[in-house]
Formats: sequence, C-alpha cells, structure tokens
Amino acid sequence: MRVTLDNPASAPQPFSPYYSQVARVEHADGSALLYLSGQIAEGADLAEQSRGVFETIDALLKAHGATLADIFSIRTYLTDITGLNEYGAVRREFLTGTPPTSMTFEVSRLFRPEALVEIEIVAAVPAAG
Repeated sequence: MRVTLDNPASAPQPFSPYYSQVARVEHADGSALLYLSGQIAEGADLAEQSRGVFETIDALLKAHGATLADIFSIRTYLTDITGLNEYGAVRREFLTGTPPTSMTFEVSRLFRPEALVEIEIVAAVPAAG
C-alpha cells in the first residue's frame, strides 16, 4: 500500500497551504481509495457554494482518474441545517446514481467565516483494465 498526498494543478487550489486536498491510498491490485479533505467554495448563498464545492470535488477526482460516481461516502457540514433541502437539491444534480453513505452535521462555523458548507468525500478508483 502506498499513500500519496496531492493538490492537483488541474483543480482549484486549497484556500490554505497547510493541508493536502487528496490522499490517494493505492493497493497492490492497482485500485485506490481517494480521501478528499473538506472542501469549501466561494458564493453568495448555500446553493452557489454547494455547486462550487461539487465542481471542485469533480476536478479533484478527475485528476486521479475517478468520477463523482466513484464516491461511496460523503460527510457534509452545514452552518444552518435548515438549508438541508437547498443543499440536497444541488447534491442531486451532481450525484445522480446510487446515493453514497452519508452523514450531515450542523456546525456553528467553518474555518472561513463566509463558508456555509464544507464537504469531504471518500471515493474508490478501480484498478485499470
């Protein structure tokens, strides 16, 4: 097993230089697990921020040969749980297949005061053909 930490140049860069966005855990058979750090995005409201987060997640996954369909676990942190339906509508735009395992939490604040949502995921990348 090999672990690689990465901030892919092809994806939006993190808001802070003090963490890696992706931990890739490669297995002997060529498959891998991708652990994505919590992602936030700029935007005027929860829907706009959620859309930005999923676009960033999509870019990070693509940089490692994965897609949104490879996500099997998602954790969402909302600063106001009453926005769950608004967030859920955006999430369904991006995650169109079988829903991943999921946990959603209300938190008092995130590391950037303007952030309304933070999302972290785990995805499985199958071994190459």
